[in-house]
Amino acid sequence: SFAYFTIKDRLPQILTRVIDTLHRHKNEFFEEHGEKGIEAEKRAISFLSKLRNELQTDKPVTPLEDELPDAALWNQYLDYQRNLSNGNGEPSWFQSPWLYVECYMYRRIHAALAQNPPIDNFDVFKEGKAQNFFESQEAVIALCTYFQELLKNIKDLDEKQLQKELFNLLQVSLWGNKCDLSFSAGEDSSQKSSPLQSLENMIPYILVNDMEKLWSLLVNAKKRNTEKSNVRVDIILDNAGFELVSDLVLADFLLSSKLADEVHFHGKSIPWYVSDTTKHDFNWTIKQLQSANHMWMSRCGINWEGNLKKGVWVYRDHVFWTLPHDFSSMAEVAPDLYADLQQSNLLLFKGDLNYRKLTGDRKWEYTVPFHQALNKFHPAPLCSLRTLKSDTQVGLKPGQGEQIQASEPEWMVSGKYGVVQFDAAL
Repeated sequence: SFAYFTIKDRLPQILTRVIDTLHRHKNEFFEEHGEKGIEAEKRAISFLSKLRNELQTDKPVTPLEDELPDAALWNQYLDYQRNLSNGNGEPSWFQSPWLYVECYMYRRIHAALAQNPPIDNFDVFKEGKAQNFFESQEAVIALCTYFQELLKNIKDLDEKQLQKELFNLLQVSLWGNKCDLSFSAGEDSSQKSSPLQSLENMIPYILVNDMEKLWSLLVNAKKRNTEKSNVRVDIILDNAGFELVSDLVLADFLLSSKLADEVHFHGKSIPWYVSDTTKHDFNWTIKQLQSANHMWMSRCGINWEGNLKKGVWVYRDHVFWTLPHDFSSMAEVAPDLYADLQQSNLLLFKGDLNYRKLTGDRKWEYTVPFHQALNKFHPAPLCSLRTLKSDTQVGLKPGQGEQIQASEPEWMVSGKYGVVQFDAAL
């Protein structure tokens, strides 16, 4: 299965890169922290080498031994997995749900650093994320330029034109999701050219396209909106780099077009899945744009910093986003986060991992309704913007999946197809 290939080949490659990254920063650790930095680096590397060996030899998954605040939740989840196996031996790397062991690996990478001060705040994936951003420069410039030109006459657009621009930027944000470093085990996956030119040609590859539903939801929310209540859209982020810039442009458009009054972004509280956005990545990206020597890039950065200062943009991270749990257990495991999301008019979930957690990462029949697969996770109307990189997909028309499968066996994992899939909540 694709899951087996991922665990057997891709995850050890990612661990090898992490170990290599620590080796390469040895001098930097020494300059900053002296001998203590070198000792911490050695301990972290030995911790990670042990982890890689456990993975490659299919050892049982072990409880976390660190004292980090979420360790107890992880260990309870391991007990839950043990109970599921009904005495069929301990959950091991190859004999457990893919989603669980993949998340567990990233949490163990975090522990390797967190338990080894003074290098405990070092993000082993930071370089790759920065490189992805710089290699996507042309696409970033094209998008910022397009958007700043659009802003000049946004006041004069009629509803039809506004809708067309929303659909364009939703699609840029959808296809921006191709830039995923965990998917390529950290190899180059930057956006070399602007996706704006090719949007028309990409429409046939959107297998479920609910953009019209998003439009009517936002327009109706706007009409119902009285002075008291703001229209709030939440974006549950995925990758840093070009994808994040495409999400920020979409968020700015929602405010500038008056379709929304505030946007809340949800990122990861620890480095995750190689290229996922952390608070540092979020702030760093806006700073990079601000200081760019390109007029429209820096205009975007300055405006976005302003949005954060004014409070019309809010960045949040919650430990739940880096737990192994499906979103159907959010109300129980993270009731505070669930209650926060209930305040939103629309939740946009970016990317493949969020889709897997929305649908419980099961081998669903393609035609199972999205609403059913969400398994009672309905805090607010929600939409998944996802390019397919794993073998879970629901909500297709009868025969649609089988038809593509016949000519393209890799269709679910190639990143070539996408969905804009909406659920109206209860």
